[in-house]
Amino acid sequence: MGQQHLNYERVAQAIDFLGKNFRQQPDLTEVARQVHLSPEHFQRIFTEWAGVSPKKFMQFLTLDFLRDRIYELPNLQAAADEAGLSAQSRVYDLFVNIEGVTPGAFREGGMGLHIHYGYHNTPFGLCFIAVADRGVCALSFVDEDRKRTEFDVFQQKWHFAELQHAPEKTQPVAQQIFSPEKNNLRRLTVLAQGTNFQMKVWEALLRIPPGAVTTYSQIARSIGNPAAVRAVGSAVGSNPVGFLIPCHRVIQSTGKLGGYHWGEMRKSAIVGWEMARHEV
Repeated sequence: MGQQHLNYERVAQAIDFLGKNFRQQPDLTEVARQVHLSPEHFQRIFTEWAGVSPKKFMQFLTLDFLRDRIYELPNLQAAADEAGLSAQSRVYDLFVNIEGVTPGAFREGGMGLHIHYGYHNTPFGLCFIAVADRGVCALSFVDEDRKRTEFDVFQQKWHFAELQHAPEKTQPVAQQIFSPEKNNLRRLTVLAQGTNFQMKVWEALLRIPPGAVTTYSQIARSIGNPAAVRAVGSAVGSNPVGFLIPCHRVIQSTGKLGGYHWGEMRKSAIVGWEMARHEV
């Protein structure tokens, strides 16, 4: 994942430039110039990272394309079934289940919980990941040029647990999440603190097929509370385990990607990356 991480910094710059100038259809030479690479080198690293050309990648992120990809089935599980996602076909997907308790219940029963944490390179930059025996407790992306608060935030929420910096323990989990072996897709468990409402929203996110997107209102309908769109948005924004609980797959009904806790550019990269892998 190290080379992917290095390439991501340049890919991110290119995606940002393309997103702002896509209507002008900049050619490969112009985009490569923005990231200080030759056109041939840029084309190679972008295609290695995304699986498709820069031009094709940006087509996935246009308003019309994203609007067409919005799943409007009231039952998101039906959408996953319709997509034919099975243990054999979900090559790029992860099998994730969520185990959740309220913060109060965790404090009563979670004393002595041992959690390992570490920092790892991913296709979307550096990430912080924390793992207990029962599952992944946190995953957040890191903006290395900004104030680093991810550990402090995590420590405050899990202050009753014993935390140990052990990247050798978390590396295999990061590898399984971001570079799973096609013939060895083990189920991952997410261990999350949240209210009952938040759990319902996060479980609904897990049912969005990879390579697809849905809206906040569709999530609200899928959990039987169609008037709770604003509350759904808040629950999506408080997702403690990025990427695994795929809050990046929720967009605005207009087709705009909308905000993301770890930056709109990173959301563009993840959504386009997933769509590219489900097109080929």
